[in-house]
Amino acid sequence: MTALSLGYFLVMLDVTVVTVAVPDVRASLGAGPAAMQWIVDGYSTVFAGLLLLGGGLGDRLGHRRVFMGGLTAFVAASAVCGAAGSPAVLVAGRLAQGAGAAFLVPASLALLQAAYPDRAVRARAIALWGAMAALAFGAGPAVGGLLLAGLDWRAAFWVNLPVGALALWLTARHVNGSGRRTGVAGRTDPLGQALGVVSLLALAGALNEAGGRGWTSPLVLGAAALGAAGLTVFVLVERRLERGMAAPGARQPLLRPSLFRNGAFSATAAVGLLISLGYYGMLYVTTLHFQQERGLDALATGLALLPSVCMGLLAAPLLSRLVPRTGPYAPMTCALFLGAAGFLTWLLTGPTPLALAATGLGQTTAALTATTAIIDTAPPEAAGLSTALFNTARQLGSALGVALFGTLTTTQGLTRGLHTSALLAAVAFAVAGVLSLRGWKSSRSHRAGTAKAAARERGDGLREETAA
Repeated sequence: MTALSLGYFLVMLDVTVVTVAVPDVRASLGAGPAAMQWIVDGYSTVFAGLLLLGGGLGDRLGHRRVFMGGLTAFVAASAVCGAAGSPAVLVAGRLAQGAGAAFLVPASLALLQAAYPDRAVRARAIALWGAMAALAFGAGPAVGGLLLAGLDWRAAFWVNLPVGALALWLTARHVNGSGRRTGVAGRTDPLGQALGVVSLLALAGALNEAGGRGWTSPLVLGAAALGAAGLTVFVLVERRLERGMAAPGARQPLLRPSLFRNGAFSATAAVGLLISLGYYGMLYVTTLHFQQERGLDALATGLALLPSVCMGLLAAPLLSRLVPRTGPYAPMTCALFLGAAGFLTWLLTGPTPLALAATGLGQTTAALTATTAIIDTAPPEAAGLSTALFNTARQLGSALGVALFGTLTTTQGLTRGLHTSALLAAVAFAVAGVLSLRGWKSSRSHRAGTAKAAARERGDGLREETAA
């Protein structure tokens, strides 16, 4: 459990550690606004683009092997970031970190699912796994502030090396019997992977560059068109491959569109995208607000963000007891509407401690319960792919949120951009709450249908035994 949690700990730590280091990186390397958004956002974009490949490779090659490979790549990329002497090198290191994270996170969840097959026990294990991530996420701003106060921004990346080495040692020593390959046959889908990465990078690039170049810039419009066209072709390619995947030696689709026929699964995946768009986008903007409008240094900014980012430490142990009794959708729905209300209060009071706590508790609770819901609704033979798809939605939402809200602060000014972003975040959480209600209803219908089918099978088997 510790080995699997430490990998996710590193992934989440680097989200918030880097956020508070933005002004220091800009001053040290001379990076402009677009470069800074890529340093924060490129990580999430590549993470999202490669997650499906990571999940699929785990199902094919073995989740333990893919987990260790991704963790090794993440640690090596952290060393590149720590040694970067220019914005371009730092962006490249962040992209490589995102690639490593894309392999280790879905493999970690799949290994967790294999280690805890009982649904109730698995819910508690996921809550503990999420608590480690919440600890990293909550400690990130404070740790980043302390490192910047005592050393400099490079220490925020060097700290990953000893933690990553410990996680690799624990994995090699203790994770050995679960999460082995599932025997998925067939060739891989390089066209789908290329389309997915190019499309996501193009969309994020359009949003990142819009702040400096304007929304009508040919480069921005061209990148947006490329991203939209690429995603359309991606869906068509995956549908065609799924129809022919049963043939011997056929290419296996990177994404199975049929997964979305389950209403609970598709609604929960959409929830993951929306909460990350609203929350992580606002986290980036709020950091700028504290440092540029209120004049706080990195350490004071990290401490000011604690009411929001430390809420996972409260939510995880409560959910470990609550979710096995109620299921994931009831607390998820309540948390999403709480987060929406929290963001709306920012329009009146700004990011006060109470408003930060409401949004942080809403986001963390929704993320943990949505993770449980995805695993419950996913077919066992596609465990890695399904969890990867959910994390793809979350990372895509994060990338789009940082890019969109960062661009709004550039074009509208920091104060007005903060208010517009808070309104959009509230809308995102409210829509996610409605989708959670729909997922709740679909989940109940799906379970009822599964129970009826199982009862029919038992009845048919009893009749056959009686006849014999």
